[in-house]
Amino acid sequence: MNLSVMDLFKLGIGPSSSHTVGPMLAAWRFTRALQGSSAFAAVDHVQVELFGSLAWTGKGHATDRAVIAGLGGAHPTTATRERIDAIVADVTTQSKLALDGARPIHFSASDILWRREETLPFHPNGMRFEARDAAGALIEAAIYYSVGGGFVVSEGEAKTGGDDASTGAAPKPFPFSSAAELLTHGREQGLSIAEMIASNEATLRSAADTAAGLDTIWTAMDECIARGLRTSGVLPGGLNVKRRAAEMHQRLSRATRTTSDLDALDWLNVYALAVNEENAAGGRVVTAPTNGAAGVIPAVLKYFTAFHESDRELIHRFLLTAGAIGMLYKHNASLSAAEMGCQGEVGVACSMAAAGLAAVFGGTNEQIENAAEIGMEHNLGLTCDPIKGLVQIPCIERNTMGAVKAVNAARLAVLHGDGTHHVSLDSVIKTMKQTGLDMRSQYKETSTGGLAVNVPDC
Repeated sequence: MNLSVMDLFKLGIGPSSSHTVGPMLAAWRFTRALQGSSAFAAVDHVQVELFGSLAWTGKGHATDRAVIAGLGGAHPTTATRERIDAIVADVTTQSKLALDGARPIHFSASDILWRREETLPFHPNGMRFEARDAAGALIEAAIYYSVGGGFVVSEGEAKTGGDDASTGAAPKPFPFSSAAELLTHGREQGLSIAEMIASNEATLRSAADTAAGLDTIWTAMDECIARGLRTSGVLPGGLNVKRRAAEMHQRLSRATRTTSDLDALDWLNVYALAVNEENAAGGRVVTAPTNGAAGVIPAVLKYFTAFHESDRELIHRFLLTAGAIGMLYKHNASLSAAEMGCQGEVGVACSMAAAGLAAVFGGTNEQIENAAEIGMEHNLGLTCDPIKGLVQIPCIERNTMGAVKAVNAARLAVLHGDGTHHVSLDSVIKTMKQTGLDMRSQYKETSTGGLAVNVPDC
């Protein structure tokens, strides 16, 4: 596989990697393709169609804002909230858009069409873009799919199996497409999972650059936690959900900190709440591996640095190990809740976090694989049923549950296990995929089943 740890952990904006980050990136790619053509100056009108899951929950996930921002030249890894707001305000108040920040065109909310009852062939999160001249003649058309975790593929890439992940100039020293292959490499070479992944990353960039990238990821996660811990108020969207992390943090800070497991549990919960409240507010988070599950890995890693050991090498070991597990899910199943339900988001994040924590607890590769397996096994069948299509209920609290399960999985595997177990990680990933494919669509990010319909007015 061509995936890198930097593909799994990337900066983005809330509230959704598949419904916000992905559509913004797709729109940005479309405008960049137009910008590179001789017909760019002739573009007079752009129309966007959103299909399937994007149409069902796109309003609550700010998909329309994301598309508008991307057409205006905003990229999800660098765009500020102020720039996005300014681009969207021009469309809302004046029905105008500077395409890629350069070509002024007429554009309004009616140019985004919501195709709830239609799904494009490759994935539930499909988008079609069309650009036309003043006479209505078609200049350019393109289809993109947001396949989860902020990954986007064009129609051509979908047909050939490609994506926008990293590719190395040199073969990777430890190629793997299964956990079994990774464990075999480790046994033969006497290397940890983190060491093998670091060697693979070296085909893409220098060791110093990889270390700096991991530092950037952790800094962004830690800063997101800090913002969430000091920000109060009510989350946008109409559910009137009150942010709890800041108040909870104040109470915990006033209490005498102990080393008891229950004390640590409270802090683990508040770290996860902080991140996902930031995400729900449209703030900047790290997709880990998605936005809806962005709180699990930062919370578990923050728990480790706060209650065990804060060491740069251990933080890198955690992220490299968690990244390896995330690659397996991305390659062999999916990170998309529209395909897998929330088992593909919080479930995967729990599995990744459990593996990372097991690694820094000193676990063997077999114990790490066991922790990852436990983390997913007890999230199988987890549905995605956000109330009002917002990434708030049950999503925010669900991240706290994922973090708690991850810690427990690592403890079971490392402190109370020797790495031997009956269900392999490869088997549980295969089972997750089968479960997701069998799951009815109303439980896969459409907000047409589960809590989304049984608790409509909370």
